[in-house]
Amino acid sequence: MWIYVFLGNVLRGIGETPVQPLGISYIDDHARPDNAAFYIGCVQTVSIIGPIFGYLLGSLCAKIYVDIGFVDMESISITPSDARWVGAWWLGYLIAGAITLISAIPFWFLPKALSVPGSHHSIHGEHKYVPEEPANFPEMAKEFLPSLKNLLGNPVYFLYLCVTIIQFNSLIGMVTYKPKYIEEHYGQSASKANFLMGAINIPAVALGMFLGGVVMKKFKLSIMGAAKFAFGTSLLGYFLSLFFFAMGCENSKVAGITVSYKGADVLAHQEASQVTDCNKNCLCSGKDWDPVCGENGITYISPCLAGCRVSTGSGKNTVFDQCQCLSAAGWGPGNLTATVGHCRHRGGCDRVFPYFLALSVISSFVISLGGTPGYMLLIRCIKPELKSLALGFHTLTTRTLAGIPAPIYFGAIIDTTCLKWGRKRCGGKGACRIYDTTAYRCMCSAVRTRTRCCPHDPI
Repeated sequence: MWIYVFLGNVLRGIGETPVQPLGISYIDDHARPDNAAFYIGCVQTVSIIGPIFGYLLGSLCAKIYVDIGFVDMESISITPSDARWVGAWWLGYLIAGAITLISAIPFWFLPKALSVPGSHHSIHGEHKYVPEEPANFPEMAKEFLPSLKNLLGNPVYFLYLCVTIIQFNSLIGMVTYKPKYIEEHYGQSASKANFLMGAINIPAVALGMFLGGVVMKKFKLSIMGAAKFAFGTSLLGYFLSLFFFAMGCENSKVAGITVSYKGADVLAHQEASQVTDCNKNCLCSGKDWDPVCGENGITYISPCLAGCRVSTGSGKNTVFDQCQCLSAAGWGPGNLTATVGHCRHRGGCDRVFPYFLALSVISSFVISLGGTPGYMLLIRCIKPELKSLALGFHTLTTRTLAGIPAPIYFGAIIDTTCLKWGRKRCGGKGACRIYDTTAYRCMCSAVRTRTRCCPHDPI
């Protein structure tokens, strides 16, 4: 399967090249200098709008069961909020692929060649660089290494390239795992997490990039002014991100993992035994993950480990009775019941979550304000004849050194906070079922802000 994904990304990269970066270079060559920043800001904003619809489409597909049309949905006992739920991820590829094919049709009606002003022609009274006649391939290959050496010898370009790589590592890590963070830390479903990213967070980024271009046009910022503006917004965004450390909430109460069977708090990294007096005669498997929510607000890994003896109903409506482990937690005697699924209610998280969303939107907006001015700094600090090469090398480097490693090491760091791993049907470690949310928050925030967080933080 990964080969298909790899080839799909290769084709997507080929198709994206005429717009990014060659399209940006063309706009800058054929627009007035005081309008170029605004036009490029518009293009950058449109490129951000795409992920908005992508997240919304992902939210819709995540609500649909992966095997829709092949199984009886009445027999499915889990809901989209369950860690074991798998959405119809394949449906998004079909929809996005069809839309991409349709959007390519207008390009067939473009002229074979776009009109180019005469050599060193003045456009609207402004001097513009006009490229010479295209050289053949051997000549271009011969000039490539000297041009690249000249480019990397530019201190402003090289410094901007390094800064962008660092920022893109954080950005790609955030875009990749923020929905998962919302899902695990604040108890939201995967569908809702994707919806919030697409409907709230990404639009803030798009608006920030657009307004960054407007600010440059309105105030006619010089290159030094653009550099100061980009630096100021990045610094302010960094300080705002520090407040994420205060946006935490407690771990879910899972018997034998985060709390004891008697309801007492247990350190998250010291997993207690899942077999205790109330279930030791049930001969339960500790490898299963079939959570039930007790009336006492504690989640049990399975009905068996909750000591339940009787069940009524079927599917999502199954109710388990006479669960002996609930009385062990001090719930009292009687017909103690548990329902299918993870206990989702955590008062502290419900109160903090709106503040988290608000801070996320504000910080994303502030940081993205400097995106367009920073991009204009990149364009203006290099020789006109090296512009396309500079933008192409910038795109290649950031995607190679940020787009590839960031999801890998972010994912590896997040996996270290897992408290309970699932098991594959054929054996081996499967997906993580529950995370230590405190360590998860510390690690993600520390990587995003490059700051240490907790005394036991391993990074």
